[in-house]
Amino acid sequence: MSRRLFSTLLAVAVALAAVVVRMAPVSAVAADPYAFKNVRIDGGGFVPGIVFNPTERNLVYARTDIGGAYRWNQSTRSWTPLLDWAGWDKWGYNGVISLATDPVDTNRVYVAAGMYTNSWDPNNGAVLRSGDKGATWQATALPFKLGGNMPGRGMGEALAVDPNKNSVLYLGTPNGNGLWRSTDYGVTWAKVTSFPNAGNYAQDPSDPNGYLSHRPGVVWVTYDPRSSAKGTATKTIYVGVADKDNSVYRTTDAGVTWSRVAGQPTGHLAHKGVLDTANGYLYIATSDTGGPYDGAKGDVWRYATATGAWTRISPIPSSSSDDYFGYSGLTVDRQKPGTIMVATQISWWPDVIFFRSTDFGATWTRVWDWTSYPNRSFRYKQDISENPWLTFGANPQPPEVTPKLGWMTESLEIDPFDSNRMMYGTGATVYGTEDLTKWDSGTQFTIKPMAKGLEETAVLDLISPPSGAPLVSALGDVGGFRHTNLDAVPSMMFTSPVFTSTTSLDYAEKSPSIMVRAGSFTDSDRPNDSHVAFSTDGGANWFQGTEPGGIDEGGTVAAAADGSRFVWAPKGVTPVFSVGYGNSWQQVQGLPTGAIVESDRVNPMTFYGYSGGRLYVSTNGGATFTASAATGLPSTGTVHLKALPGKEGDVWLAGETGLFHSTNGGSSFTRLGNVTSAVNVGFGKAAPGQSYPAVFAVATIDGVAGLFRSDDAGAGWVRINDDKHQYGNMGEALTGDPRIYGRVYLGTNGRGIIYGDRTGPTPTVTPTVTPTVTPTVTPTVTPTVTPTATPTVTPTVTPTTGKACVATYTVGNHWPGGFGAEVTVRNIGSSATTGWKVTWTYGGDQKISQLWNGTLSQSGAAVTVTNAGYNGALQTNATTSFGFNASFTGTNTTPAVSCTAS
Repeated sequence: MSRRLFSTLLAVAVALAAVVVRMAPVSAVAADPYAFKNVRIDGGGFVPGIVFNPTERNLVYARTDIGGAYRWNQSTRSWTPLLDWAGWDKWGYNGVISLATDPVDTNRVYVAAGMYTNSWDPNNGAVLRSGDKGATWQATALPFKLGGNMPGRGMGEALAVDPNKNSVLYLGTPNGNGLWRSTDYGVTWAKVTSFPNAGNYAQDPSDPNGYLSHRPGVVWVTYDPRSSAKGTATKTIYVGVADKDNSVYRTTDAGVTWSRVAGQPTGHLAHKGVLDTANGYLYIATSDTGGPYDGAKGDVWRYATATGAWTRISPIPSSSSDDYFGYSGLTVDRQKPGTIMVATQISWWPDVIFFRSTDFGATWTRVWDWTSYPNRSFRYKQDISENPWLTFGANPQPPEVTPKLGWMTESLEIDPFDSNRMMYGTGATVYGTEDLTKWDSGTQFTIKPMAKGLEETAVLDLISPPSGAPLVSALGDVGGFRHTNLDAVPSMMFTSPVFTSTTSLDYAEKSPSIMVRAGSFTDSDRPNDSHVAFSTDGGANWFQGTEPGGIDEGGTVAAAADGSRFVWAPKGVTPVFSVGYGNSWQQVQGLPTGAIVESDRVNPMTFYGYSGGRLYVSTNGGATFTASAATGLPSTGTVHLKALPGKEGDVWLAGETGLFHSTNGGSSFTRLGNVTSAVNVGFGKAAPGQSYPAVFAVATIDGVAGLFRSDDAGAGWVRINDDKHQYGNMGEALTGDPRIYGRVYLGTNGRGIIYGDRTGPTPTVTPTVTPTVTPTVTPTVTPTVTPTATPTVTPTVTPTTGKACVATYTVGNHWPGGFGAEVTVRNIGSSATTGWKVTWTYGGDQKISQLWNGTLSQSGAAVTVTNAGYNGALQTNATTSFGFNASFTGTNTTPAVSCTAS
């Protein structure tokens, strides 16, 4: 896309000429048609704005801070994404600071786009305009940045269409840029130089990162359509400014002159300004901060436009010790204008509070009330059966409940056509109700998620193992999921432990049911939890190991090809390795702090690390790493390192200087000449007739940035996305599917997980000769693990009444003098267990040296293992497992095992 910016200095304004961003296809190396859709999660991020069109029923839009904008589809009761065409060159357009829907020509919709106002976003902001409800767009670039993901982003709406003359729009802007106006349907814009106050509030003016020093500026625009006739620009307009002493301004001459509204309250910021045109009241909701994460004091005010009288109508006034929150979400019932609602901007504990008044704010009722502490009564009931993960795996004690009603509720909107329908945004989803007026009759109304199709997760890692669930995800803010059905919402995020953000995932290539994840959370919230967790059943259940001291963030983690050991590089801490499931960790030697780690997918003793332009290789299970002689690799920017399944020593590396491939364990790399830069690389099932897996890359190839696939080890590429599916700064996570040729899983930063399948005919691929892989480094410290065909002993299961269990003993890998094994415990009784005990007697000198997921007692050949504290309770037919490493001499026959349940 191209952008041209020019300005003309006028007597009263600086005019900005239209710069049209056309969505015409760009040329690519080749094309293979794909169908793309979201892996369904529903929500997962902050929704700061919901906008109902006031003249067309069911026309509703939602804006997000990093995931673009959406339009509601009433027939499917789902949201349609509107800004997926914005790609890497304009990724900031997915930060939407405001949205306006035209009340005259309802096909028109406008977006004020730009994610950051500091250096993080290299581009200026823009006003996007559409004449077909967001199906296609044009853009006018602005001479400054906008901050859709900056402090204060829940205030608004700052962009508004004149309801009397819809060619006129106003836009409030941040950081001293003031108020802007367009008189030609958003094509050109000019600064309103007569507007007197650009806003002075910043959360932390001295922030060196330029984030908290952001000034939200002019934050909302509200028209009074009664002040002029249709076809004539509205004369009376109210504008909100982020200035605690001067919050509300007004013009009565269509923007020629402006003045501070007399008598207005001071001391807080006006987050919202909503006008009841039927009764002539302007309502404002105020807080002491710009939000969206904080706010301790605030008020609600009513301004009588006819008399100029201000009345404080706060449900709980800021002068009260019971006010520990500010107010933000504010709405008027257009069918019953005396009915208004307001939400607490932040009430983390015990929950958000909604207040409702049917008498213009004279009296209020609460969505919940205290009874006898810690108990509460509720005017609502919550049904999250469509999105059950919204409990966040929590089990709180009263007065808290799960799921929460919400948090960061900056947008609370009653449908202007239906008093019973309300939607509101939270930090995790969109909730709503369709029987709101039950509140007034004293019966409970029902709140449900209304987020289908709105996918706002930031994706940090993805794995697609060869068996089990097709996809497992690592996500920011909501941890991650095991996706057994890509088109259904998972029942629960990762628990045991819960990570706020999962930063890395891996599985054992030869034993894919073994998985590991690393992640981050606030340590003070869960001081006894580890930042690394393991699964032996493909991610269905997890348990945590120990961890070294000083770890605050997850970093990257890798599982050996056979699952016998793990290498972990937490952020800011010396990398460590563990034999077994993290019962103990030892420091890695020779690998720099901050390196990323990856395992060879064939040799369980080989691991790779990358830091500062150097590849490091371990051939002794992660104990020591040695720098490779390879040179010319990217030394700055983000790098992704991936090892190819099925071929020892086959390694790919994606970075800002290109895509690199090694077939000798990293001793040397070849740079693919037609790839000028790469974001990520991943692998999927080989094309028909090919033996080498399909390679996927988010990269710039032959000058085209996009998502590509190669069926011949990188010799040739086809672009598989198009200009309508660019997903902003996509590619932090990327993998193919080893079971379905052509399927790709793509991670985005704010548009969730995308998966694509081929829709065209099977391609013809010229066979290529894959080089023989000859690793230049071989294990020297610890022998390579060689799988053996040791039989699995599975007892005959007879259904039993009461409590009963059966255990299955499976030997995994042997090495000289040692082996690993796993025992699976299944409840075969009719009642749930509270504990179990497994016993066996060895026929030789086997000695267990390390056991996880259970409590060991061994006396000579007799072994007893009882449940750990977290896996003794099993429902009927449920399973758990424990594993161990052991030493032996001579033969290693598999013992008979028995299990008793309690």
